[in-house]
Amino acid sequence: MSPATLKRPLRLVDLELDLEVFNGPFDLLLTLILREEVDLLEVDLADVVISYIDHLEARGELDLEAATEFLVLITSLLELKSRLMLPGEEIEEIELDPGEAATELLARLLDAHRYRTAAEHLSGLLREQSGHRFRSAPLPVSLRRASLPEASAVYDPGRLAQAIGQLLVLPPEVDVRHIPVPKVTVAERLSVLRSLLRRGAFNFDEAVRDADRVTVAVTLFSLLELYKQGELTWSQEQPFGTIEVRPATGPRAESAAA
Repeated sequence: MSPATLKRPLRLVDLELDLEVFNGPFDLLLTLILREEVDLLEVDLADVVISYIDHLEARGELDLEAATEFLVLITSLLELKSRLMLPGEEIEEIELDPGEAATELLARLLDAHRYRTAAEHLSGLLREQSGHRFRSAPLPVSLRRASLPEASAVYDPGRLAQAIGQLLVLPPEVDVRHIPVPKVTVAERLSVLRSLLRRGAFNFDEAVRDADRVTVAVTLFSLLELYKQGELTWSQEQPFGTIEVRPATGPRAESAAA
């Protein structure tokens, strides 16, 4: 990307969105979010991604540069939204005008362009070396010395062909239908967390005791959702320490009750 590229507008102005909190072009939504005129927590980014996929299908072609810009912007918005959802100490907000915020986003686009160029270079090297895959390694100790009969022995070529043919036979497909797939919904975990909140404070380990990894992930998502709604808050004294969850108090709790 040249300096002139950084000054040009984003190539996503023709992406029209129809969301619950916004209706209009994508670049206008981005500007309103940067100016804090639209609450990012109220924007469903999944709907934005689905709208962009529908937009690509309608056009019938893929503009890699525009798609890269869209991925970088969505990733930045997801990172910002996750930070807004996670609790923490109140920090002094850094005031950024739309120009500075756009410059930072374009800097990320420039980094993405460099990575994409490096990936294309590596792909070209891989194509040039096609058919020349080999690994240089010394002979095993057991094969470095052989007896004279073994070294001068002549084998039937069909034996080698049979050995190579066995390498080409695909193994039977593994049947995994007997393995149970854990299924848990967000509504179920919300019910569990709310029942624990009625008793007062509890720790996260208590909420996921003897649970599988999928249930732990869904429980964490449910915890974020309840924090967003103002029903609870939590604290963690040290990294990887116990997460203490408590019912929310103050204006957030009153708003959630209402």
